[in-house]
Amino acid sequence: MASTSDIKNGLCIEYNGNLYFVTEFQHVKPGKGPAFVRTKLKNVKTGKVIDNTFPSGHKITTARVEKRSHQFLYKDSSGYHFMDASSFDQISLEENQIDYSNFLMDGMEVEISIHTETGDILSCELPQNIETKITYTEPGVKGDTATNATKLARIETGAEIQVPLFINENDKIKVDIRQGKYVERVK
Repeated sequence: MASTSDIKNGLCIEYNGNLYFVTEFQHVKPGKGPAFVRTKLKNVKTGKVIDNTFPSGHKITTARVEKRSHQFLYKDSSGYHFMDASSFDQISLEENQIDYSNFLMDGMEVEISIHTETGDILSCELPQNIETKITYTEPGVKGDTATNATKLARIETGAEIQVPLFINENDKIKVDIRQGKYVERVK
């Protein structure tokens, strides 16, 4: 058992008979009335995000979760296949179990969360930023830089993102996958 003071991003809790990950939280102490914790909870099975408010000091049940490093191997009709970095065991996940699967690259290291009591796979987390190569983009128009103009580009994984006009094909860039945005050019 834990209390609302233990809530943090990434914590897995049992709430209303389901498992949820805390994606956002905010401790609020209004000028009048008791303090409370406002949270956004993501359902592990459905992926649906709900808003919930806990009174300060409320007891919550945390789920025991173990994170293991895995390497992405390949994708086929039966799902996405990963290998455990320490035991070399292979597992297969469905697309709905992987956040941002359109940014998954061969050989990428990911963190897979496993419920220790049941052995169920809860989630697959990719790194915040990835380095990738531009496979297709239109050439930039010279002199069209008065504003922060962008153009559409396709990266190695097949995902399409907006990039600045000076980015060309075969340039290596860093992408923030959670926002799906260009961060910087990599040398």
